[in-house]
Amino acid sequence: MRGMTDDRSEDDMTTRPLSLGDADFDFVVIGGGSAGFAAAIRAVERGASVVMVNAGTIGGTCVNVGCVPSKTLIRAAEARHGAVAHSFDGIERRPLTVDWPAVRGGKNDLVAALRTAKYEDVLAAYPEISFVSARATLAEGGRVELDNGASIRGGRLIVATGSSPWVPPIPGLAEAGFLDSTALLDIEALPASLAVLGAGPVGLELAQAYARLGVEVTVLARSRVLSDLDPEVGADVARHLVEEGLVLREQVRVERVVRGAGNRDLHVTGEDGTSVIHRVEAILVATGRRANTAGLGLEALGVELGAKGEIRVDASQRTTTPDVFAAGDVTGGPMHVYVAAQAGKVAVDAALGDEARLDLSVLPEVVFTDPAVATVGLTELDARGRGHAVRTSTLPLEHIPRALAARDTRGFIKLVVDGVTGRVLGAHIVAPEAGEMIMEPALAIRFGLTTDDLTSTHHPYLTHAEGIKLAALALDKDVAKLSCCAV
Repeated sequence: MRGMTDDRSEDDMTTRPLSLGDADFDFVVIGGGSAGFAAAIRAVERGASVVMVNAGTIGGTCVNVGCVPSKTLIRAAEARHGAVAHSFDGIERRPLTVDWPAVRGGKNDLVAALRTAKYEDVLAAYPEISFVSARATLAEGGRVELDNGASIRGGRLIVATGSSPWVPPIPGLAEAGFLDSTALLDIEALPASLAVLGAGPVGLELAQAYARLGVEVTVLARSRVLSDLDPEVGADVARHLVEEGLVLREQVRVERVVRGAGNRDLHVTGEDGTSVIHRVEAILVATGRRANTAGLGLEALGVELGAKGEIRVDASQRTTTPDVFAAGDVTGGPMHVYVAAQAGKVAVDAALGDEARLDLSVLPEVVFTDPAVATVGLTELDARGRGHAVRTSTLPLEHIPRALAARDTRGFIKLVVDGVTGRVLGAHIVAPEAGEMIMEPALAIRFGLTTDDLTSTHHPYLTHAEGIKLAALALDKDVAKLSCCAV
């Protein structure tokens, strides 16, 4: 345990006094991921004493087993795919071999480097943050019991223990054996064939990446592809995946799984009642995540949990128990590292008496398929449901000069606009660099900009970002009849 003393008097504190009296620390932060780090750093910036308690590898999901390893693997697979699937005349198309141990090793090296740079080195830069590597259980009076035998007390508790993959109760699945996203990313050898259960962001990203690395991939979805997003988005992504050779079945139910000699048989029933057996070497379960709340002692403190085990919080990250806050995936909200970090900051500020709230009204989100997906604001259906006189513009990428020059016109840009005020309400993009395009509409929504604001602003020619302007112009004009750099 590091730094377990704090010699400051109450007069030295820059924050208001905390209610639990003579605690060991002003804050005990449980969890060493993005939310936990953001909370701990914010607390010491405010002059509070902090101890961070973390079980397992420091850094949380994103850097260790989520965003970082998956995105670099996706890029590696994209490089191989592009060697064959590009559209440029005069450039050889030649299949490339895959040295999986080398690819895996490069991924692991990047993970280790970023974990060191963004977590271990950051922790070292804040000696005011005490750190304990242990598993914590909450007890009454702000006390935290550690599995190393120690006990500490905090004036405020912030639970930021993250989430883990959730496995549906499919008969025979556990006995047959399966992989979650963490295991698949670190598998020692590529399987010949893979069934992916789930067609959300994680399932689709990994399905496409492993297909591009030479694995035969079948995606099985209970509903539709990217069912939480605009239906046009899911339909377009599904079409591109099928064109690449993935097998995609929507509206199906996996009835049971049977393990054979070196394979797994998935008995699948379609919407029409027809049953089919899919035989594969490996199964990826990508059916969502659940909060890590089991065994923390939350119930004994009166902390209310939701139906899926998540900690229920208000917009200030307060739980149903005074002086206990929660942030990040453990609250069951949008499971993004950038949301978790902001929530950790909000939790500390709220605990210290500020009117801090986590604002999720304008939340850009990205799915790293190829073409990628980026979305922010309201869908067309949501906007109509809220009473807006909706106008929409859907611009295929074939009208964007940058896409033509890159020989890749897959995707579209869809804007959702208030027909009375002209304000931008939502943007939904399918494009190779969709994630790099979404912040302009996100800022437009946040600051109440109109499509006139977009079209009257200079956009560099031969960029995908120019497509935002063109999509806004397409509300009233036929962009096919406009010259370059149209206004």
